Amino acid sequence: MITIELSKAVFLYISFSVVGILILWIFFDGRNRLPSFSEDKFCVWQCNICTHTYIDSVNRDISKCPLCSSLNERKEGGNRDGSKSGTG
Repeated sequence: MITIELSKAVFLYISFSVVGILILWIFFDGRNRLPSFSEDKFCVWQCNICTHTYIDSVNRDISKCPLCSSLNERKEGGNRDGSKSGTG
């Protein structure tokens, strides 16, 4: 039977736990990184008819919804997603 002091056993338990958590943290942090898209190339739109949210890679004032094929117009006032602004 292996004899070990209590202080050494606690030290080893804490050390292995910290190293295990660090390895899991590095693994899951690297896996959850998402690609970043530049706002210059893509524009997020929301359809006024079916409320489907999609990305249009061509930056125009009118976009066609890929789900229901309706045309959506870009709203004035800095609203970039094509959705209605205000309470109306």
